[in-house]
Amino acid sequence: MGLLVPAALGLAGGWSVHLGMRVRDHLEAARGALVQLRSVVGAGDPRPVTEALAETLTEARRHAVEARRLTGGPDWWVIAHTPIAGNAATTVRGLAGATAELTDVLAGVREAAGPLLTIRTRSPGDLRHQLVALDAAAPALDDGVTRLGRVLAHLAATPDNTGLDRLDEARDTALNEIGRLRGLLRGAADAAALLPPMLGRDGPRRYFLAFQTNAEARGTGGLVGAFGILRADRGRVSVERLSANTGLATSPVPVADHGQDFLGRYGTGATRMLSVSNLSPHFPYAAATWTGLWERQAGGRLDGAIATDPVGLAHLLRVIGPVPLRGGSEVTAENVVDLTEREAYARYPDPVARKRFLIEIAGAVSEALPTSLVDPTRLLPALSDMVSERRLQIWSRHQAEQRRLSRTPVGGVLPSRPGPFAGLVVNNSAGGKLDYYLERSLGYELGPCRGGLRSSTVRIRLTNDVPRRTLPSYVTGRLDSPQSGHTPGSNLLWVSLYGGLDARMTEARLDGERVAVIREAERSHPVYSALLEFAPGQSRRLEFDFTELASDDPPMVPVQPLVRPQRTRVTQDPRGCAF
Repeated sequence: MGLLVPAALGLAGGWSVHLGMRVRDHLEAARGALVQLRSVVGAGDPRPVTEALAETLTEARRHAVEARRLTGGPDWWVIAHTPIAGNAATTVRGLAGATAELTDVLAGVREAAGPLLTIRTRSPGDLRHQLVALDAAAPALDDGVTRLGRVLAHLAATPDNTGLDRLDEARDTALNEIGRLRGLLRGAADAAALLPPMLGRDGPRRYFLAFQTNAEARGTGGLVGAFGILRADRGRVSVERLSANTGLATSPVPVADHGQDFLGRYGTGATRMLSVSNLSPHFPYAAATWTGLWERQAGGRLDGAIATDPVGLAHLLRVIGPVPLRGGSEVTAENVVDLTEREAYARYPDPVARKRFLIEIAGAVSEALPTSLVDPTRLLPALSDMVSERRLQIWSRHQAEQRRLSRTPVGGVLPSRPGPFAGLVVNNSAGGKLDYYLERSLGYELGPCRGGLRSSTVRIRLTNDVPRRTLPSYVTGRLDSPQSGHTPGSNLLWVSLYGGLDARMTEARLDGERVAVIREAERSHPVYSALLEFAPGQSRRLEFDFTELASDDPPMVPVQPLVRPQRTRVTQDPRGCAF
């Protein structure tokens, strides 16, 4: 904040200048110590990290508490009620209080969660000690999330236009950073509450484990190419019964009921057949169907379902390291996506041999994973990437756990809450594996608000970036119409745009020309769909104009986890929506 605040306070007298300078110095020192925390947390062996963390937090708290004391007395109250300096003084007091409360929360979290940094398992896959530590840390983490919520509310209520640009920027930065930290803390609190029971603290758990092949797109990511059963018992984790997707038979009757909207959009096959069980982007629909299919065939009862894909395996292999395969080769973070979603089809023309190879890869990574759990903290960056990219999705049959999961990114839930929303979902309708080459971009343009409404446009561009070389027929085959003589490399995609709950489409255009699209609904979202043919190398453009309710809520643009990342751009009228 420099000398700006003291200069403004000078209007209230010389003592105010001195007081303002002291507050500034303490806030700057506290901010410096908090910035240092980032480098401390990311450094070296956890044992010295915990010691450095304690020292740095103690320093930050000392300065923050003093700044709060100085701005909480009668002298500062007088300054805060002067006509010119009042807004600035009020905001400075808010920053001091927020910083003090933040450092107190961090100290409590460090004390509660510190043991997690130093625990080492005695055998691969044994997480019993971690589960005990997570259980102990859960209340403090939940309390920290609640307290930071109050901090954000109090700081947001302070003046945001004090006449001092650097002070206003400091307030905005503090709001953003505390919000970001609260999000991280909420993730940790969810993990501390969910992992102990889900990993068998109270007895054995079993989950359907799906390996999705997103070279053939499905709503949750990709076709389920292989599956297994993940077993967790008091912290000991293992994967068993790995099988190709052909190992799960079609049910003669639906194994789940997802409501009339689901039935009208996807048909009964989506609750009877594994191959089309995950057309919806709402992961709990797919998970309930998977567990139902397995239970009907194998008997017994599963506790939930977990899904990942080759990109998720790449994140895990960054931690695990290269895993040997039969014949002297190995699977690595660098080659697992290409190996499973392109190379396998060229290497093994026989589908049975190819599926056996893919099962070998899934099994090798599953067997190697428990060794990395000797130090679970090494997994955190990989798991964070998997969750943020939706490469890890989890559903629990236990209602309390599922309620908490559904509020997190790992739950894979299609949210049914109001606000600006644009979700692109692609399902392969050709039966080939060409979505490995699919390029996607989405632009969401939110216009100005007038009369309680807003006009918005969503622009989608899809490109079939298939190479010119000859590809295996299994990759390019057209199961939708095998006798029609399609050009090798052509693709057929069912393209859907999910709009906001209150959005109403006014016009759709395909490659610049008006086009009729199918309107359906899913979890209260309007869904607009078109079946599009793509020649090799062809790009198609879909544009949707909407009328939406005016809202200052941040736009939500969920991204379907396919092989290639989606390029997303959101633009918003700078005037926002004033009510």
